[in-house]
Amino acid sequence: MQQETPEATADSRYHARNIRQMLQDTLSHAREDEARVDDPKALALFETTAEVLQGLITAYDHYEQKSEPAWQ
Repeated sequence: MQQETPEATADSRYHARNIRQMLQDTLSHAREDEARVDDPKALALFETTAEVLQGLITAYDHYEQKSEPAWQ
């Protein structure tokens, strides 16, 4: 019998954790780049990106913790 690879699993929590980590990595990258740019429009874009990603990360946290009625 062949075992499922983690990537092939139907466990939504596994995939949600992976996506959450990708969002966190991208958020960190955007925050780091804020310190590297001089263009005010780019800075605003990176700040907005980080804020939106933080909201998504919070939604993924709530999903994993089942802390919102929609995820219960």
